[in-house]
Amino acid sequence: MTFLGMPAIGPVPGIAPAGAPTPAESPAPSDAPAPAASPAPVDAPGGGLDLSLLYRGPLASCDYDCPYCPFAKRRDTPEQLRADRAALERFTGWVAGRAGTGDTLSLLFTPWGEGLVRSWYRRALVELSRLPHVRRVAIQTNLSCRTDWLAEADLTTLALWVTYHPGQVGHERFVAKSRELDRLGVRYSVGVVGEPDHLTAARRLRAELSPAVYLWINAAEGRTYTDAEAADWQALDPHFGYSRHAHPSAGRPCRTGESVLSVDGDGTVRRCHFVRDALGNLYDGSYRAQLRARPCPLPVCDCHIGYVHLETLPLYEVFAGGVLERVPHDRQPQREPAAREVRAS
Repeated sequence: MTFLGMPAIGPVPGIAPAGAPTPAESPAPSDAPAPAASPAPVDAPGGGLDLSLLYRGPLASCDYDCPYCPFAKRRDTPEQLRADRAALERFTGWVAGRAGTGDTLSLLFTPWGEGLVRSWYRRALVELSRLPHVRRVAIQTNLSCRTDWLAEADLTTLALWVTYHPGQVGHERFVAKSRELDRLGVRYSVGVVGEPDHLTAARRLRAELSPAVYLWINAAEGRTYTDAEAADWQALDPHFGYSRHAHPSAGRPCRTGESVLSVDGDGTVRRCHFVRDALGNLYDGSYRAQLRARPCPLPVCDCHIGYVHLETLPLYEVFAGGVLERVPHDRQPQREPAAREVRAS
């Protein structure tokens, strides 16, 4: 299942944070100075690909202390923050460099920690949203950051995947943030982890969110729901059934590894966050020769950012135009130009 929409698994080589900072470490500054610029990345010749990339750098720190999350209240050292900033800027530079190649890109940032409290993530989303070959750029966030920076972005391209954590932020404060997003015209979804003690808060939130905003529910890690319990969550999220049970995936077709890829901070490309086999590196272009349809090698898939891409499920139709930010087709704003839509296949 998931925390913050992220896979409920421990760090994996190349994707997870470098080191394991302890609570005893002093807080790192939110705007640590960046190191010298990395060499400009290169890519293999060619173009014309339409790719969705899920990027996760080494950032591991979070300002929340959720009991169901292994990264709660972790602190990155200044050195770790500088490394994360450099990795993100390298990735952003690579994306910008794909202009004119014929490639089109859709991007979802899935940090282990909270990215938007860091200036380099806010700046990256603004810059990427304005690139004509970027169809969508989205990030998973707890929305603890300020929101005024969003006015600088192209909001036909940028979107937010937001998680509400009762007990970590006051209800009124969170609702006020959602109304700021509404006022700015930001495309977003909001979700809650389906713990029993979150049900009342989730019902209250649903009553106060804009009716146009989709409220999703992630099944809690390790929890089995009775039909009656599931019905309570289903009343809030009509698509909760997809999260309630893990999906058999072994040998089944999945878009990951062909049109959907996972990228870590050093550019290692994998088919998704859950399969460790590397397909190559983003920055030397070696991944491109490995892009092809391939069945899933794992027995089950139980995280939305994974199973949404299974071709045996109808979720590309359910979320058409909003796959990355988890916004169903029937909640799509009608004002967006079709040319900026994320393709559903």
